[in-house]
Amino acid sequence: MPLRLASVPPRLLRHSLPSTRSYAVQAPGTPAIEVFSSQTKLRHRQRAAANTTQSRAVDYLRDEVAARLCDRLLDINRSFPRVLDFGSGACNIARILTKAPENDTEGQGEPIASRIGEIVCAESSPGLLHRDADLEFNGTISITRDVLQQPEYLPYEPASFDLALSSMSLHWINDLPSVLTQINHCLKPDAPLLATMTGGDTLFELRGSLQLAESERLGGIATHISPLADVRDIGNLLSRAGFKMLTVDVDDIIVDYPSIFALMTDLQAMGEANATLARGMGRLSRDALLATEAIYREMYGEVQEDGTKTIPATFRTIYMIGWSEGEGQPQPLARGTGQADLTEILGGGGRLG
Repeated sequence: MPLRLASVPPRLLRHSLPSTRSYAVQAPGTPAIEVFSSQTKLRHRQRAAANTTQSRAVDYLRDEVAARLCDRLLDINRSFPRVLDFGSGACNIARILTKAPENDTEGQGEPIASRIGEIVCAESSPGLLHRDADLEFNGTISITRDVLQQPEYLPYEPASFDLALSSMSLHWINDLPSVLTQINHCLKPDAPLLATMTGGDTLFELRGSLQLAESERLGGIATHISPLADVRDIGNLLSRAGFKMLTVDVDDIIVDYPSIFALMTDLQAMGEANATLARGMGRLSRDALLATEAIYREMYGEVQEDGTKTIPATFRTIYMIGWSEGEGQPQPLARGTGQADLTEILGGGGRLG
């Protein structure tokens, strides 16, 4: 005789029904710890791209860094059917690739774009990504523009790119190890990553002048310039992400400005205003700004040949090269397999100590 549900005592019925439990999960691309506000940075980039004329006028720094990054591609004698440009901005790298390289030691004079099948430009700001879509260089290189819904999540298949590039965008990433690991997964075996990021003592002149001015006028200091990675950390980050045969170097670019107001105006037009969560929400007072200008000019001002006094701003750029693991790559010998005695090569006549 079948058991009817009505004949089961309520006490047993409560315990016999299955229970369900829901869990909170982290959305892809959402960093576990946030230092920078992604939404604030997106607004900065969108606002900068809205004024096309001014935005292009302040591309001098991005173009210079992109050109120096692309020069490093001249040392890699390969063709790249599919290339990823992560954090592409206004596709500055793609535009530089279409120009004949100035440091072409081979003397061929062909642009690097001739060795590239397609470049995928990935950027979270739609306005900045499509800012130069109507310029002439788009017809000389195959460009696919992808708007990233999450600035720290790469929606690409594993082993789908032959080369990854990134210029002046990684310094706004919260979870840099995760992004570097995702880039490594997107690369085919034995494929390179060439990237730059602003770091170290960038804008140390402005940072120090602001701190001195606020200490004097306000009795304390606030966060006005974002924290930056140090060059000593980059090698460890690349190793953690699985890259091999690492190369890291630093280059300083010094730009002269007539005043700190011109410097701050250009930084804002670049979309590089402060986006840290710990930043002061109020504006700098006029008194503090004037004090900063006076301190900056007194400590770092330089007199030019025409007699005018300008202020230098240092942009420290970290260049990094890493390779995804692949067959045929040079490998270090196992410990203890050396065939030469260093004491014989270096001298000293015996053991140290």
